[in-house]
This record gives sequence, structure tokens and C-alpha cells, in this order.
Amino acid sequence: MNISKHFKRSEFACSCGCGFDTVDKETLEVLEDVRTHFDKPVVINSGCRCAEHNKRVGGAPNSKHVQGRAADFKVHGITAQEVYDYLDEKYPYSLGVGLYPTWVHVDTRTDGPARW
Repeated sequence: MNISKHFKRSEFACSCGCGFDTVDKETLEVLEDVRTHFDKPVVINSGCRCAEHNKRVGGAPNSKHVQGRAADFKVHGITAQEVYDYLDEKYPYSLGVGLYPTWVHVDTRTDGPARW
């Protein structure tokens, strides 16, 4: 079932199989923006995580993934650096945005922007 124009709820589900798949509306809107801007499919590597799964994968104790407010993703045919640069420029005063070799982390934190 689609929860937006380009995304299904199942794409955000915790990979442990617990059923946690409730993604924050603002996070979804940012990912839709990325999808529309690049006009390429966005693949969610990690969306929602239950506390147990987050601990198993070495996630931060207060990870936004546990709150359904984060996603690790890649865009087909677009480098992680290009995606990071787009998010950094478009949302300079909000979001957590992290650059990794092949993917980007984005979260809708409420305590101001963060970059890494």
C-alpha cells in the first residue's frame, strides 16, 4: 500500500520483522522531494527500527530511526555526494544529513540541523 506518490509503507519497515513501519510525515515529504528533484527511484536501506534491532545494528541509543523519523537511502544513478549536497543546500536550517560512501542518512530532528 502506497503512503505517498512513490513510497510504500513496507519500504520503511524494521528489517527484524517486528512490524514497526510508521514513518514520520516530514521524513516522507523530504524523501518525496529527493525523488522528484532527481527524477530517479529512491531505495530505502534502513527506515524504521525497533529499539532491539537498532541496538543489534549499532545504532545510536536515541536514533531517529527508532522514532520513525529517519531513513538511510540511495538514489539510482546519483552519487551519495550529490544527494547530500542537494539536501544540505535545500534544507540548511533543518534536518540531520549524513554522508556515507554509497548512501545518505536523513532525519527530521527537532533540535536544529546536524551534518556529518
